[in-house]
Amino acid sequence: MAAMGSVTERDDDHEAAGYGRWWAPVIAPTALGLLDTVEPLIAGLPAPRILDIGTGTGTLALAATGRWPNAIVWGIDSAAGRIRHAERAAATRLSPAERARVDLRVARAEELPFDDGGFDLAVSSFVMQLVPDRRSALREALRVLRPGGWLAYVTWQADRTPFAPDEAFERALDAAGVPSEEEDEAKPRAGDPPSPPAAATQMRRAGYAEVRSRRGWLEHRWTARSYLDFVERYDKVGFLATLDREARRRIHDLARTELARLAPEAFTWRTPVITAMGRRPRR
Repeated sequence: MAAMGSVTERDDDHEAAGYGRWWAPVIAPTALGLLDTVEPLIAGLPAPRILDIGTGTGTLALAATGRWPNAIVWGIDSAAGRIRHAERAAATRLSPAERARVDLRVARAEELPFDDGGFDLAVSSFVMQLVPDRRSALREALRVLRPGGWLAYVTWQADRTPFAPDEAFERALDAAGVPSEEEDEAKPRAGDPPSPPAAATQMRRAGYAEVRSRRGWLEHRWTARSYLDFVERYDKVGFLATLDREARRRIHDLARTELARLAPEAFTWRTPVITAMGRRPRR
């Protein structure tokens, strides 16, 4: 059992490192923009208490700690490996005084380990689409906010616009005679909201007041090389690991050929996101 636990921990750390290296930088600019949005909500508070729900490798929690010198910040994530990664980042990027103001711990969005009414602000980036039940997660965030406290989150908007590099990689799989990876249906997910009004409606039904929502855009520019690195080293790493070495080599070569046929502008990924926010009623 001890050996299995060690393997699991190593796997967790490997996944967290991949997330931090390949995915966190893609979503970080949009995630950090959420702090600009919420700054007026905590202006004037002498020591705002902030909760980052689904902190991942600590992007928002660490940025909030550095941005607001008097804030006390908690970051939770259900993945222990990501919390360990965030703790290492905190030790490297924050001063001792800043590090003392941030608490990172393993917890689920639907079961927050905090008392009622303890936070002035809760933020969350690209997590509310992953929880099994978004309404439950929203209600739990509402519970830990003080009356008048705010939740603000950003997530994907449902979108079926094709992305040419994804299609090129799928063609490489077809040419290699390898079936595409199947979606993991064992993990229920709330999914992406269809529109800003739908996200706002769900917040109101969860009990929030003064709700507002808007659509924005996340844009990231890949190259043929950086996109293939992302796919092979993070996005499809688990799927590719199930194949033998020869199959992986064949897919790699075919994918390089397919991607090389695309114009440079085809590698700009632009996809809609939703920012939604609401306040816990004062009564």
